[in-house]
Amino acid sequence: MYAGVAWMLLVACTGVLSAYALQRFTAIDTDALLSLPFQSGWRPQEHALSRYHARWYVATLIFLAFDVEMLFMYPWALVVAKMGVSAVVEMFVFLAVLYVAVVWAWREGGLRWA
Repeated sequence: MYAGVAWMLLVACTGVLSAYALQRFTAIDTDALLSLPFQSGWRPQEHALSRYHARWYVATLIFLAFDVEMLFMYPWALVVAKMGVSAVVEMFVFLAVLYVAVVWAWREGGLRWA
């Protein structure tokens, strides 16, 4: 009864273990913190676990806000013809709220890169 599930579990576990074994045997350096990352031939200036400046967190949050905006705009584009004017009004309200957030981030200096 559960033979198919057991075989699928066996195949999945074998695949995962094979991938780990392949990585273990083909890796150049086993200690990830001591190996040098690829940076166009330049040696890194700081440690891989060094701190980032706080402005990059704000930039990341702004990027995520725009990314979530795109997540909502793709399905909206598919149903806007069926829903009519109300869908357009709702999207402009949504974009207005995002615009307010961008203006706030701009005022707070979140869009300043240097």
